[in-house]
Amino acid sequence: MSNLPKTGFVRLSQIVGDMKANPPAIPIIPISKSSWWAGVKEGRYPAPVKLSPRVTVWRV
Repeated sequence: MSNLPKTGFVRLSQIVGDMKANPPAIPIIPISKSSWWAGVKEGRYPAPVKLSPRVTVWRV
């Protein structure tokens, strides 16, 4: 199904996919980034972890 690690972190592009990447990243959850962030705000999706000011990740 997906190549997620058993432990660790994933970035948003791994969750919602990035078809412009080389090679394209297939989405785990096929929604837009804005829908993902709205779901995080509403509590439907897990809260992110900030590793640095420009790096946001989610626990696997």
